[in-house]
Amino acid sequence: MLKKVVILLALVVGVTAAWFAFDLNQYFSFYYIQSQQAAWQQAVQDNPLLVSVIFFAVYVLVTALSLPGAAVMTLAAGALLGVVYGTVLVSFASTIGATLAFIISRYLARDWVQQRFAEQLGTINKGIEEEGGFYLFSLRLIPAFPFFLINIVMALTPIKVWQFYWISQLGMLAGTVVYVNAGTQLSQLESMQGILSLDLILSFVALGLLPLVAKKVVNGIRARRTA
Repeated sequence: MLKKVVILLALVVGVTAAWFAFDLNQYFSFYYIQSQQAAWQQAVQDNPLLVSVIFFAVYVLVTALSLPGAAVMTLAAGALLGVVYGTVLVSFASTIGATLAFIISRYLARDWVQQRFAEQLGTINKGIEEEGGFYLFSLRLIPAFPFFLINIVMALTPIKVWQFYWISQLGMLAGTVVYVNAGTQLSQLESMQGILSLDLILSFVALGLLPLVAKKVVNGIRARRTA
């Protein structure tokens, strides 16, 4: 068991170190997307299946290892693949990646954390066992909570993997649609000043209002549960 943990930890650390050592972040910036947009659009036209598979695999890797770049890739999905196809691709890639991050975190640290902080986590574990799905769904609805942090924290609780997957997919869908839609406008920009288009402003206004709407929904559900 210990040997498997060491191998997994070494693999995660190795890939993460290589990511930063080779400065792969440069390929996940707004400006890089702009500079390569025409080439990528041509690649999508020439071989949409291959591009989709590569995009999907990279997105899963980035989210599974909690590397920076998921937000930019979501915008790129809208710019290159459109709202509908881009949303479908990102929704599944982000959820699968999140679930892998969840599994990795649980495999590496859950037992140690539960033993070390058993008393502190007792209340949390009880709450998760009683209504863990509701807790997770409320967190996924609100983009203000860091994506990677939710994956790690939930891995330390008793919530089941399949439950984590489908609730995450459902809870992140609204935010995914807003980001992908914003990406369709970013694909038309000629400069940074062009960001202030009406459609793009409305997209980000919707994203900004999403936490408020989510809070209302969560409070309403909670009120019904306690009524």
